[in-house]
Amino acid sequence: MALVRSVRGFDPKIGTDCFLAETAVIIGDVEIGNDCSIWYGAVLRGDVNSIKLGNRVNIQDGAVLHTLYQRSIVEIGDDVSVGHNAVIHGAKIGNNVLIGMGAVILDNAVIPDNTIIAAGALVLSNATLTAGTWAGVPAKLVKPENDQTTQMAARNARGYLMYKQWFIE
Repeated sequence: MALVRSVRGFDPKIGTDCFLAETAVIIGDVEIGNDCSIWYGAVLRGDVNSIKLGNRVNIQDGAVLHTLYQRSIVEIGDDVSVGHNAVIHGAKIGNNVLIGMGAVILDNAVIPDNTIIAAGALVLSNATLTAGTWAGVPAKLVKPENDQTTQMAARNARGYLMYKQWFIE
């Protein structure tokens, strides 16, 4: 069973039909929507501020979500995939977003709906992106939003709905 722990009087809230891997860590002011999956070694550390996940969100192996004390929160919309070893530190992520493996998104950045952040990309603090595909260090728009971007993000989220069911059953 995952490590789910209260801190500073905040108890994590977990929606229905979620999969929490045995080595996932969920601490403090964390709210997880329905049909989510938190995979092996992922850490959602809501000790200094809140972390809120929508529905059908998958936080893949080794990803870390954290915030700045009283200065940033993590908000993630619906149908979002956060890739292996990605870091989201106090950012707002829209709906139908794919965050690639090893990407880093810093405090108060805003990622809009229907966006892909490429593997290894760095989104700087306070950046407000437009929809599309972003890559590089620092991240730059490499392709505006199109049907392919939207479908790729949605396909990844749907795949993780299937994977989590394998582990729930």
